[in-house]
Amino acid sequence: MTVRWSVEPSLRNPAMIAAFSGWNDAADAASDAVRWLARACNARPFASLDIEEYLDFQAARPTVELVDGIVRTVNWPSIALSAGSMPAGGRDLVLLLGVEPNLRWRSFCDDVIGVARTTNCETIVTLGALLGDTPHSRPIRCTGSATDEVLAARLGMQRSRYVGPTGVVGVLHDAVRRAGFPSASIWAPVPHYVATPPNPKATRAMLDRLGELLDLGLDLTDLDIASSAWERSVSEVVAGDADVSSYVERLETRFDTADDGPGWLETDDEIAADDDEADDDDWFDEDELPSGESLAEDFERYLRDQPDE
Repeated sequence: MTVRWSVEPSLRNPAMIAAFSGWNDAADAASDAVRWLARACNARPFASLDIEEYLDFQAARPTVELVDGIVRTVNWPSIALSAGSMPAGGRDLVLLLGVEPNLRWRSFCDDVIGVARTTNCETIVTLGALLGDTPHSRPIRCTGSATDEVLAARLGMQRSRYVGPTGVVGVLHDAVRRAGFPSASIWAPVPHYVATPPNPKATRAMLDRLGELLDLGLDLTDLDIASSAWERSVSEVVAGDADVSSYVERLETRFDTADDGPGWLETDDEIAADDDEADDDDWFDEDELPSGESLAEDFERYLRDQPDE
């Protein structure tokens, strides 16, 4: 048995929201969004997936921690399901959070669909975040796609026309479409020079779009405050390095002059970037740009130097 149920919840008009840690969770922004939802709806665990079936422990290794400074304990990665009720919304949420599976993707999708059927989910939405050439000081332009015409029309999206390699998110959306579930995928770009978690600004942007999509009535005040503080901190780091500051200014110019259309772009389930922009090599001389790694190190150093509050 690959789905281990502890209880079968009774839910009203539920929607499943999923995020997977790994390469499609830049700065932990997507998984942090699901964790925020879990707190907001007071979610309680009700099932988990058998990690022995879906994870390669050489890729998703367990960790060892000390308890009371004495006993060593092994913490295993997990793929867990919880459910709760949104205070201001007319629906409940089923939350799927865990490590992106390495193995048996088709069986994994069957398990997810089985849970969605058992809990009577009306739709399935995945969240993701990818590193990109986007400035930290500008609004987050989320991108996305939908397999269902009603969901696509609600946010002005089109059905995805992407053709090419895909990952578990793309496979999952194809599986749920074949199973008859409407689904959507929401992605946020994260500045590649600030890859260190957390990124409350990207998390907030995804939740804002999700709230619109599912009419959840989310109060994002705490993330507004955290996003402002995060942006100020990054701006202080950027201002301290002339090369970095020049680079970010060029990103800002590019952002400000880009035609962002209706504010919601079609994308592949996994590629949250505009390929035309990504292929434009007239903007920057790569030899002049600081590396994302060096910028991330600068930011991490800044955070370490801050006094504890």
